[in-house]
Formats: sequence, C-alpha cells, structure tokens
Amino acid sequence: MTQTDKKYTFFITGGGTGGHIYPASAVADSLKDKGHKIFYVGNPDNLEFSIVSQKGYDFLPVNVHGMPRGAKLALVKWGFELGIAVLKSVGYIMKYKPDAVFGTGGYVSAPALLAAKITKTPYMLHDCDAKPGLVTRKLSSGAAAVSLAFECAKKEICNKNCLIGGNPIREAFKTLTKEDARKNLGLQNRTTLCIMGGSQGARSINDGAVKILEKLSKDYNLQIIVQTGKKNFSRVIEQLIKIYPEYEADKNLIVKPYFDDMVTVLKASDIAISRSGSLSLSELCASGIASILVPYPHAAADHQRKNAKYMQEKGAALYLEDAEVNEKMLLELISYLLDNPAELSKIQQNAISLAKYDSVNLITEELIGFAKS
Repeated sequence: MTQTDKKYTFFITGGGTGGHIYPASAVADSLKDKGHKIFYVGNPDNLEFSIVSQKGYDFLPVNVHGMPRGAKLALVKWGFELGIAVLKSVGYIMKYKPDAVFGTGGYVSAPALLAAKITKTPYMLHDCDAKPGLVTRKLSSGAAAVSLAFECAKKEICNKNCLIGGNPIREAFKTLTKEDARKNLGLQNRTTLCIMGGSQGARSINDGAVKILEKLSKDYNLQIIVQTGKKNFSRVIEQLIKIYPEYEADKNLIVKPYFDDMVTVLKASDIAISRSGSLSLSELCASGIASILVPYPHAAADHQRKNAKYMQEKGAALYLEDAEVNEKMLLELISYLLDNPAELSKIQQNAISLAKYDSVNLITEELIGFAKS
C-alpha cells in the first residue's frame, strides 16, 4: 500500500445542536467515503447520538453538559464531570489511536479535544460563528489548523493556520433537485414555505406561524413544512387543533417535531422563516431560499443578529426581530415575497451567490495531511 492509499483513523466530535452536529457529520461522511475509519465522540443523551447511530458510525460516549452560570457548587460539579469525560476520552485515544481529531466547538467537543492536546494527537477545530465560541478560542493555539466560516472570526483565534471556507455542508445540497426533494416529501412541484427554528425549535416563530397556517394553505395555496422542535411540538399541535381542527387532512401541510433529513426539506422550499444560526444560513444559501430571518435574541455574543444583518445587507434575506414576530408581520412579509416574484427571485439568487460548497474538502484534505505527517 502506498502512502496515498493508506487509510487513517479519525475521531470526530461535536454535539448538542444541529449547528455543531451537521458540520461534524458532513466531514465524517467525506472521510468515510474516502475509506477512513471514523469514531464519533459525543453525549449519548443528545441529538448527535441518534443522528450518528443512523449513519452507522462507532459512537464513543462522554457525559458532559454545558458550563453552568453563577452557582459555585454547580460549577464544581461540572468541572468534576468534565474531568471524568476528558480522562475517558484519553482512554479512547489510547485504545483506538486516532491519527487526528476534528471538533466543531461547543461543550460536547471539549473532552475529546482536551484529550487530544494531552496526548499530543493532532487536532483541528471548526467554528461556524462570526465570534468563535469558548472552546475554539481556548484550544485554537494548540490546534494543527482552525477552520472558520467567517473572515472576521480570525482576529479571535491564536493560530496562524486558519482556513476560511464557510461551513461544512452535506453533499446532498449539491446534488438533490427541488423536484426530487418535493417528490420525496409527497408534495407537488409548486411554491413551498419552510418554517423552522433550528434543531431546538423557536417558540416565537411557532406561535406566530400556527395562526396563519390555514390561511397560507387555503388562500395562498402554499405548501408548508413546519419543524416545531421536539420541546415545542405538543404546544403547537394543541394550538393548531383549536385554530385549524382539520389540519391533518390538509395535503399542503406537514408538521413534525424534527426532520432527520433537513436537506430534503430545505431543497424542497422556496421561502423559509428561520433562526439565523450560521449553519442554518449556509444551508439556506446552498438551497437558494429567500429567508425571513428571526435571530435568537439571547445567542452568545449576539451572533445570530450579526449573521442575519449580514444576510440582509447582501440582499439575501429579509430581517425580523424576535419581539416583532406575530401573525400579522409574518403574513405581511410572506405576502410581499409572493406578490413580487422578481424580488423573490433576486433574494434567492443573492443567497445562492453566498453559498460555499468546498469547506468539507478543505477540511478533509487538511486532516488527511496531519495524519500522514
């Protein structure tokens, strides 16, 4: 076997939310397609476990949670939990001997990345936000490389080897057609609206949208896909039963707590009402969607508002503050896009122009380079 044919072992880590999981999963898929061995390190109680298990990767569990704010006793308990998770991750490295570790930031990735640093295993970070998270900032100096979605994030990173290439997105965003996506969902080939609040859902968006679903379907003849988030699903259904008792028989309407295959949902859509996490924006742009962005007002460093404003400035989205979300405003913005097809098309084209498809290749090439050295 030649050096170029050699297969390597990689640890991939990142979890808690789709913004951490899906970029990690996209890189894992690419490495697996090249014949390399993948182990995924994550919290078995989180969303990453179900996603990774469906893909058939070996899952290495670590029990770690987000750092608590304020209470000293809770902080001490968390520090003890993190220490155990790091020691467990060191054990995984000693047992499986990965050639490199890749993490997408956030608390779930911390144990494996700290273990990589302790064992002197090469590791690489990816951060999707304009202001990198705590894990990325603290561990960037020891990383073999850092991948960033935004150029402006570079000033927060203590590493000379920074790659600026957008967020890793799944291969299907390049290949799946709108017609096939709609067919896969049992929808007709006509205008489709997606309403979502990220993998966790968004209560304000749900509450505003649920009141206009019947009108959008019957008066506008829109097809509507709603991802409520698992925690919000029961509340949405309770409201929907009161407002629109016949909703289940409406072929224009799909309401689910969560979609395992968001690629198909987004590729089927023309318009979206969405939060503005960085990965969501990357996937919206890759799908050529005209977005109505509602940034989460309590996001760290206000990064979602910065993301949404950037999209608005580029003419790739409409902007709405969370406090302004209600049925009247949502209906007004949706109507504006539907009544102005030239403007709708312009926003969609501007979104496509911002799409970056090469991040996965940049990252996998860099990781394989570390493994060879």
